[in-house]
Amino acid sequence: MDERLTELTVRELVEHLATKDPVPGGGSAAALAGAMGAALVRMVVELTLGRATSESAEVVGNIGSAAATLQSELLNLADLDANAYAAVAQARRLPHGTELETQTRDVQVAAAMREATRVPLQTIRAASAVLELAAQLAPLGSRHAISDVGVGASLASAAARGAALNVRINLPHLRDDELRTEASAMLETLLPELEEQERALGAMVEARMA
Repeated sequence: MDERLTELTVRELVEHLATKDPVPGGGSAAALAGAMGAALVRMVVELTLGRATSESAEVVGNIGSAAATLQSELLNLADLDANAYAAVAQARRLPHGTELETQTRDVQVAAAMREATRVPLQTIRAASAVLELAAQLAPLGSRHAISDVGVGASLASAAARGAALNVRINLPHLRDDELRTEASAMLETLLPELEEQERALGAMVEARMA
């Protein structure tokens, strides 16, 4: 597709996801979920700042600034992910009838697969950072919007888990590659940390809603 995902309407984006065209796919959807999670964190920050004490206002404001940066990064990652997978598809279509063509194709596919793995790794990092911001905001944010903190956290968690799936499916294609080792190690530590964060934040949200 020629358009940037961020230039589409919500309806157009959802309809694009529903077609047989693999671009955009799950990686872009994961990044967009993370961006929405960051946006909800920002919303709760805005609802909180007018009522925050001077002591907590600075902390809450800093959370909002960080969330704005991550929101922008994740929106960009949605486009980067679509571009990365499009490059993989294009490389796989290269001719491979001769030995030279096969070698050229293999080099192009390998480079494209590296990028298609690197981008969701960035999404994992950014989405995990959004989840951490939601955890910081949960005890400080307006009680009237605490459910929105929970939704933002859920979206960030889904983004990280979704991006992790995209990394995992690419790992077998990264033969003799340092990125494969780095990505595998990251995924091994990610899920336990994610689960612990989700439990702690969920408990905080529930307690403040009670």
